[in-house]
Amino acid sequence: MAKPILLTDEGLKKLEDELEQLKTIKRKDISEKIKVALSFGDLSENSEYDEAKNEQAIIEARIATIEAMLKNVKLLDDDEISTETINVGSKVTVKDIEFNEELTYYIVGSTEADPEKGRISDESPIGKGLLGHKTGDIVDIDAPAGVIKFEILSISK
Repeated sequence: MAKPILLTDEGLKKLEDELEQLKTIKRKDISEKIKVALSFGDLSENSEYDEAKNEQAIIEARIATIEAMLKNVKLLDDDEISTETINVGSKVTVKDIEFNEELTYYIVGSTEADPEKGRISDESPIGKGLLGHKTGDIVDIDAPAGVIKFEILSISK
């Protein structure tokens, strides 16, 4: 059985919207590009046609990927998210002890990760290192940049 894809309601909506966009708008656009490229004649030297077919393959692959993901979605239920220990779905405020800096992370499944927005994957070094810990814990996380020492200040939903 495939590994479950952990998603929040927001993440599920984004995936469904992207799938809808790809199936309706992008497919029509690429179909038009292929028709136009075919009208240029000789396919053996028709770079527009080759490019359109490649773009079509990319779109179809993304559609297949999203459909496969949606079959294995495990929706994160706010009622099941504990504020006692850090889990996927937790919002965590930590203090970087070395730099005396407070950071807030939202632990999400790998599909929704966006580090620039503070959404880190449960499979990333920091996400994995924080899982299971409680408020007040001091955690040493082995990250690519070296060991980072965090104090967990709060856990919320």
